[in-house]
Amino acid sequence: MAKSDGVFIYIGTYPNEAEARDDYRVVKDLHAAGALGTYDAAVVTKDDEGKVHVNKDETSTRHGAWGGAAAGALVGLLFPPAIIGTAAVGAAVGGVGGHLWKGMSRADVKDFGDLIDDGQAALVIVGEVTLSAAVEKAALKARKHIAKELDVSPDDIDKAVREAATEVS
Repeated sequence: MAKSDGVFIYIGTYPNEAEARDDYRVVKDLHAAGALGTYDAAVVTKDDEGKVHVNKDETSTRHGAWGGAAAGALVGLLFPPAIIGTAAVGAAVGGVGGHLWKGMSRADVKDFGDLIDDGQAALVIVGEVTLSAAVEKAALKARKHIAKELDVSPDDIDKAVREAATEVS
């Protein structure tokens, strides 16, 4: 049985960015309908040169307090900074990434990172553990996916996101 106060990570891969964005819209619709708590999501692409791009829409604040920081921090843990083609991971990697890192093994990090192959896209979702049931019911169309519940407090993530926001402003 899932803990009610943990963090849930989902990464699903798609043959192209358009299909990943379709599922991204499904997740946003679930949030609009009140089926999700606090979460962050992004479409991640890895181009033919091996650069990773984090693609967020203009309304990241609708995802709640984590708005852009949690998914960016996860991507920052999975890939070396030299191959990340966007600045989206920013200051959040330190604090938020530290909390996420505590909840994952090195094997988890490798599995998550290896899931995204060159030329593919992925949907990355980080949220409260209650999100896992909604994602399962949504029947997202990822070709492959990994989902993991972390023994990490969402309150710790909230605090780290707030601290990162003050460092940036």
